[in-house]
Amino acid sequence: MEKTIHIAVIPGAWYSHLVSILEFSKLLVQLHPDFHVTCFIPTLGSPSSASKSFLQTLPSNIGYTFLPPVNPNDLPQGTSVECQIHLATTLTLPYLHQALNSLTLRTPPVALVVDSLSAEALDLAKEFNMLSYVYFPPAATTLSFYFYLLKLDKETSCEYRDLPEPIQAPGCVPIRGRDLVAQAQDRSSQSYKFLLQRIKRFCSVDGILINSFLEIEKGPIEALTEEGSGNPAVYPIGPIIQTRTESGNNGMECLTWLHKQQPCSVLYVSFGSGGALSQEQIDELAIGLELSNHKFLWVVRAPSSSASGAYLSAENDVDLLQFLPPGFLERTKEQGMVIPSWAPQIETLSHRSVGGFLSHCGWNSILESVMHGVPLITWPLFGEQRMNAVVLSEGLKVGLRPRVNDNGIVEREEISKLIKGLMEGEECENLRNNMKELKEASTNALKEDGSSRKTISQLALKWRNLVHEN
Repeated sequence: MEKTIHIAVIPGAWYSHLVSILEFSKLLVQLHPDFHVTCFIPTLGSPSSASKSFLQTLPSNIGYTFLPPVNPNDLPQGTSVECQIHLATTLTLPYLHQALNSLTLRTPPVALVVDSLSAEALDLAKEFNMLSYVYFPPAATTLSFYFYLLKLDKETSCEYRDLPEPIQAPGCVPIRGRDLVAQAQDRSSQSYKFLLQRIKRFCSVDGILINSFLEIEKGPIEALTEEGSGNPAVYPIGPIIQTRTESGNNGMECLTWLHKQQPCSVLYVSFGSGGALSQEQIDELAIGLELSNHKFLWVVRAPSSSASGAYLSAENDVDLLQFLPPGFLERTKEQGMVIPSWAPQIETLSHRSVGGFLSHCGWNSILESVMHGVPLITWPLFGEQRMNAVVLSEGLKVGLRPRVNDNGIVEREEISKLIKGLMEGEECENLRNNMKELKEASTNALKEDGSSRKTISQLALKWRNLVHEN
């Protein structure tokens, strides 16, 4: 009988990171049924209902265990979201050690695959005699810039946003310092020091799995995998996206509304599971949508002074529609639909009536948009999203990026103008054609002879051979 190959995975304590690493695990065991994956899940507070319902969809050859939750209220006040997620893993390391020890006695895993935000757990791979891998949910461009930061940090002393020229990382679109990842915007901050430590850890692993594919990021992937680059082995295994989302009441309502709209006529507006806007920006966005005269489906969240504020806040008991401008809902009742908090994104993007996506530029959302052929308005909020916006608007030319005023606000006229550019006329035609090509390439990457499918098989073969040698 063929031996089972065991892999252990550790996601980051962030819903989109949990989904991404487990969607990869599902693909791995589907393509290679002799594999079994055990997932150890760190959490900030109690697991969300979205996480629990997603875990119910896992096949029998993927098992999971929740590590004891870390209470966000016990963490130092003012800790950034990235640091909180990092601490969720760090503070549960003793429990993780115990769980891995118990697993190793029963069925020793050949490899430990750790989310990029849980890098502290990589040390356990050596102790338990496993190969160590980082699962990197963002873009290859982000990874390329991360490695380049180690060099830049030594060679420059000013803040990166003060550099006169755009920064050119190997194989990447040039990116201005102000558009670099958020943690690199203040070089004296704890977040920046933590980022550099994390990148240094990446340098000593057996490999990095990136949720991207050759055809969307040829330059950075070739630079990362170039012989003599000094980087660990890089495996582009994307695009990995969720195949479906739970519909719920909101979902059924918005899909019913979409069924009544014309093909490619609706702009879908959503800032992901963690993105939030200020009250002033919500008002400008509302009026901009109204002025555009285009149909829209808008997922509204409570205002926050922090761009990632929605990630750690509860909105269950709040009437979110109170944050919209007076009379807006009445005036736009024929033009658009407003959904509080959440909509089924996969079903929405794949709907024939959706012709554009105003997005916060999280990489998961970008890949979902690409796989369904929907061009974007790129509205980055935090993390590496500004870098993604540059890749989409200046590199791939499948998105339009709004200009912000001196107070960091995108004004109503700018919003209306961009919506018209995305949804009508020659610019719209070019964006849709570019996105159509990318959609085809993304589908091909995971076909039998596709670039990412080959990479996953290459990785599986390496792990399988190790088991059969022992």
